[in-house]
Amino acid sequence: MDHSFLSAFILLLLVLDPLGSLPVFIPIMRSVPPKRRRLVAVREVGIAFGVLFAFMFFGDAFLRVMRLSERSLEVAGGVILLMVAIRMIFSQEGGVYGTPEGKEPLIFPLAVPLLAGPSAMATVLLLASSQPGRMVEWIAALAGAMVVSGAVLMLCDRIRKLLGDSVVSALEKLMGLVLTAIAVEMILAGLKRYFFGN
Repeated sequence: MDHSFLSAFILLLLVLDPLGSLPVFIPIMRSVPPKRRRLVAVREVGIAFGVLFAFMFFGDAFLRVMRLSERSLEVAGGVILLMVAIRMIFSQEGGVYGTPEGKEPLIFPLAVPLLAGPSAMATVLLLASSQPGRMVEWIAALAGAMVVSGAVLMLCDRIRKLLGDSVVSALEKLMGLVLTAIAVEMILAGLKRYFFGN
């Protein structure tokens, strides 16, 4: 399937799913001191962009060198998502990722795997391999999608105040149930492709 800049931008935005990740963003960013939140958001989005940018150019070669397949990437992503989903449903001290109170996240879990997760890696790899002559458009589409994700991340505290902690907590548990189903689907899809092919 041929993509335009707009369709690639929309596809990447859907894969990154910043609005759907709000129930995860909010508890993580709540543990970051207020004065640092904007800087942390920009830094994590920048790291995620760098990871996906690198994967766009070198992802296929990296998988070949490591003797990994896209199937293993899919299954690994599903397992990580499943662990995250279970933590979301059964809330524990330290939040979804066990981040200590007042300690800001670095790379994990915001940049990777929340923004630059296996599905995003697979998407940029697909765009780059299917139409390599339009790399400038794909980079611009990725940058645009990351800007939108960064804006949502920076505004997540205001959204929390608007909705209230109880609504956010309920959304977090509901999203955990949805993530469980998505994670199981990713694992099954990866196993199916491994055993039975595409």
